[in-house]
Amino acid sequence: MQYSFASLCGAGLTFRIDGFRLTFAVITTYMWLMTTLFSQEYLAHAGKKRRYYFFLALTYIATMGVFLSNDFFTTFVFFEVMSLASYVCVIHDEKPATMRAGGVYLAVAVIGGLVTLMGLFLLADAAGTLSFDGLYDACRGLAADPAGRQRLLIAGACILFGFGAKAGMFPLHIWLPMAHPVAPAPASALLSGIITKTGIFGILVVTAQVLSHDPLWGFIVMLLGTVTMLLGGLLALFSVDIKRTLACSSMSQLGMIINGIGMQALLGEENALAVRGSVLHMVNHSNLKLVLFMAAGVIVMNLHKLDLNEIRGYGRKKPLLMAVFLSGALGIGGVPMFNGYVSKTLLHEGIVEYIELLHAGEGWSLPFLSVSGATVLFSVIEWLFLLTGGMTVAYMTKLFICVFVEKNIDPAVQAAYDEKKPYVSRLTAWVLGISAAVLPVLGLFPGLTLDRIADASQGFLRGEPPAHAVHYFSQTNLQGGLISILIGVLLYFLFVRILLMDKEGHYLNRWPAPLDLLTLIYEPLLLRFLPMLFGFFCKILDRLPDLIFRVLPKVAGVCCRVLDFSLDALILVFRKTTHRQLPDPGPSPTGYFFAFYVGGFLNAVARVLNRTILKKHPIVRNHVYSLAEREAMLSQTSRLVSASTAFSLMMFGIGLMAVTLYLIL
Repeated sequence: MQYSFASLCGAGLTFRIDGFRLTFAVITTYMWLMTTLFSQEYLAHAGKKRRYYFFLALTYIATMGVFLSNDFFTTFVFFEVMSLASYVCVIHDEKPATMRAGGVYLAVAVIGGLVTLMGLFLLADAAGTLSFDGLYDACRGLAADPAGRQRLLIAGACILFGFGAKAGMFPLHIWLPMAHPVAPAPASALLSGIITKTGIFGILVVTAQVLSHDPLWGFIVMLLGTVTMLLGGLLALFSVDIKRTLACSSMSQLGMIINGIGMQALLGEENALAVRGSVLHMVNHSNLKLVLFMAAGVIVMNLHKLDLNEIRGYGRKKPLLMAVFLSGALGIGGVPMFNGYVSKTLLHEGIVEYIELLHAGEGWSLPFLSVSGATVLFSVIEWLFLLTGGMTVAYMTKLFICVFVEKNIDPAVQAAYDEKKPYVSRLTAWVLGISAAVLPVLGLFPGLTLDRIADASQGFLRGEPPAHAVHYFSQTNLQGGLISILIGVLLYFLFVRILLMDKEGHYLNRWPAPLDLLTLIYEPLLLRFLPMLFGFFCKILDRLPDLIFRVLPKVAGVCCRVLDFSLDALILVFRKTTHRQLPDPGPSPTGYFFAFYVGGFLNAVARVLNRTILKKHPIVRNHVYSLAEREAMLSQTSRLVSASTAFSLMMFGIGLMAVTLYLIL
């Protein structure tokens, strides 16, 4: 079903419902229902609840708009509304640390949105459409031409920047470990479980519709996903904050999904396992983080603490909380019989399938690496995938043992934790129990649940159906999961217990502080270097008027003097050559006829008048000389006019010749 609203937002909004969109619309609604019910107790004593619930509802509408959109314009509009509305939920308590984390979250959202918008402009210019229905055919034609493919790759990279930032992809993951610990636990569950999936949605659309089966695009996305999942696992392993650990865990699991999206493009027509693994891990991760963040929220709600050394031993005599957290821990650790195992198995098998293609001499077309080199590289990536799965087991084991097995170092604190008193309401207990029960149901009956979701979703992602049914509990598939579990056990006992704990049993955060990208690169770049650079240019522009009104008049004066001298020199040259003055032959009798005769007549008249009427005031002027001067002046002026006219005619002739030559040549 498709719905269009042509009059909205100028370009119009379009929506569509199919299997993939319906799946995430249902998951979004389910998660909002559970977190809203949980919020009633979690925020019972908090202020500004109306503001929180208003923006929570607005975020829900925007998130649904993203998942149901049928063109990139609609996706972008709701994506930006979702980012701004969710910001208010993140900064709910408005503490200084919260506002700083919210500022980073908002900065990443705004910068990512602007870069995404630029990518959409480039894509619309190249393909002529932003509709998901028309992009595939338009981009397939463009990809056949090298120049067109380059335009698509540039547009895709810009779009990946913005959506990857929301998905916590390296190197734009900085907001995720900061925002989750300070946000309310229900908001953290939504941020990790479903809002990050809107970023994954955008990456999926670019990969499936714009750069479908493009090996270079798939390779870039796969590498970014691999770095993200490995770095997220390391950060979670070192963390001593329960919500930060879960946040970094989200980064790691999202990296696995991004890795699977890259494998979709690399595998081409044989991408069934990668497509199904990516979609199902999106579904599973949403359910897992809903359970884990609400369980962590119960601890925070009662203790108002996050440090593992302070919450240590809190859950020892709380069987419901222990069962809920254990269900989420087993699921995200990829333990068989739980939902996370199914999707991780598919993602792992997608990598293995590509390695088999490389061994057969197929599937690799990038010139910068040989087939043998690619085989080694992807074998390393497979082991990094298993290692990341092992790190997941290690840090979830660390959390479970710390909260539910070990005792607090302070006996008095542990005695207070062990007191039998209600720690959750009946409504919250039902919400936790139902959410946790979903996980083993999905894991025990994948053929009836997860496979059907994958079947309904693969059409939108242009995934091919699998050649045969996947036997999740076969020996081969179980082997990969058991390897990750074994790695996790070794990491816990040989790394966590020895290197990340002191002799007194305190958990230590040994992650090097200088390796924080926010303080190492982003803040110096955005808050120091760029302001200094732009300030330098602004100072130049500020002083430019002074330069114009002081220096330019002097320069103009010098230029005028040079021009005046040049004109004088040119006139002198002309007077010595083409317009030189001829010698004056002296007064000609015929030339002064008017002066001699008229002047003589006027002199005679003057003499008569002087003797009769003008005796007291006689006329003394000699009219012959006066008229002779006037006649000489008139003759000179006539010669100058003739010379100027000749000069003008000569310049006109030169200009006419230049124009004629220009037209001919």
